Amino acid sequence: MAERILIVEDEDKIADILRDYLLQHGFEVFRLSRGDEVEEWMRQHGADLVLLDLMLPGKNGLDVCKALRLQTQAAIVMVTARVEEIDRLLGLELGADDYICKPFSPREVVARVKAVLRRTHGGGHPAEQELVMDDAGWRATLAGRDLGLTAVEYQLLKVLAAQPGRIFSREQLMDAMYRDTRVVSDRTVDSHVKKLRKKVSDVSPHREIIHSVYGVGYKFEWSAAS
Repeated sequence: MAERILIVEDEDKIADILRDYLLQHGFEVFRLSRGDEVEEWMRQHGADLVLLDLMLPGKNGLDVCKALRLQTQAAIVMVTARVEEIDRLLGLELGADDYICKPFSPREVVARVKAVLRRTHGGGHPAEQELVMDDAGWRATLAGRDLGLTAVEYQLLKVLAAQPGRIFSREQLMDAMYRDTRVVSDRTVDSHVKKLRKKVSDVSPHREIIHSVYGVGYKFEWSAAS
């Protein structure tokens, strides 16, 4: 059965392009143009993933996203032309699974949609079962091998791995890693990520799990090392 995608976009040209590309890749596609129509439509019909524009008539995408998270487990990909809204998308704990900035390539959107659906509806990559986090001993093992993490590295990995695909800003990661009031810089997070990647590579050289998102932060996602 084809996976169902709901496009919520008030610009006809953009919606038509997205619909055509998604249809070509075997998805069942629906479209709404107003934010205040989404919740009722989802109650009646449902979808596997919602491509949700940020600026919509009737109800903005942020409010729609928050409302959907109370009623559905459908994946949500936010779409925005306003780069300054990215911090809000990351910081409000809205529950969105990913975001895409306009202008975008339709092929990129299709690739991101497929990736999100794999994470949220595909049961995850089998290798995910190989990462074990032991809070009692602050010990993480990958494929049965101890990563040898420091307490800070363990906390960093735990935060990222708890929500695969979610993009965390450096500030969010610093807050999670250091619960006290010490002052640390963005470079401190980058340094810990570098060390964590090295330890993962030592255990499993063909696997990459911590990914950089340029200008934003980091996310956890299973993939082959490039």
